[in-house]
Amino acid sequence: MTESDWLIRHEHGDGVVEIKLARAPVNALSSEFLMDFARTINEIREDPTVRALLLTSAFKVFSAGLDLKVARDFDLAGQRAAVRGLNEAFLALYACPKPVVAAVNGAAIAGGLFFVLCSDVRVAQVKSKFGLAEVQAGVDFPIAPLEIARATLNPNIQRRLMMTGQTIGPIAARNFNIVDIIADDAEDLLGYALKEARALAELPSETYAAIKQQLRGETIAKIRTAMEAEAEDQPWFTAETVPAMTKIIG
Repeated sequence: MTESDWLIRHEHGDGVVEIKLARAPVNALSSEFLMDFARTINEIREDPTVRALLLTSAFKVFSAGLDLKVARDFDLAGQRAAVRGLNEAFLALYACPKPVVAAVNGAAIAGGLFFVLCSDVRVAQVKSKFGLAEVQAGVDFPIAPLEIARATLNPNIQRRLMMTGQTIGPIAARNFNIVDIIADDAEDLLGYALKEARALAELPSETYAAIKQQLRGETIAKIRTAMEAEAEDQPWFTAETVPAMTKIIG
């Protein structure tokens, strides 16, 4: 596998592979970063030596979502590239047949939250926070993030996160089943996450993949069908988008 500077691979043994998100300074999402991530996940799914995947961040923020400073200047091609990147990256992660554990050390906001929602086990640090700020940025949800949110979040937390853009802390996130375990510090975070990844790596891999497909197959098929039908000339932004993004940036 060819690693980029913003995706760092580390082998933990026993088939556990860590992919560290490292697009400085806050893992903001660009179309290039997202497509590179999708390629990496698709390579991992075909690698027989990998039995479980661990997602981490190199920074204090897990992922701040779309890079708004760049996005507000997008033309139509830039908008479509961003939508494609969001769809491809998070569909690849959600559909990955191998166990995925997220170790969330800080904020996971907007598109950044989908690294978490696509994962099978989610471990968070006490300083983490979670939100879907798309409404504040003046954009709706591309089809893959939308269907993943529908499949993984109950209606009340969909309402709270998606329709307000407000963030929640780790305890609320655990109460809403966004995270499973809360760690006190960075050392415990990695320790708990690795323990979960090693346990999942020991499970029968073909059976795990089959059950994951049973649970997620309908949503995956719906996303793929919608992506194939999506018009390439359809803009993502509206007249509200650039002013909303500018307000957030300040």
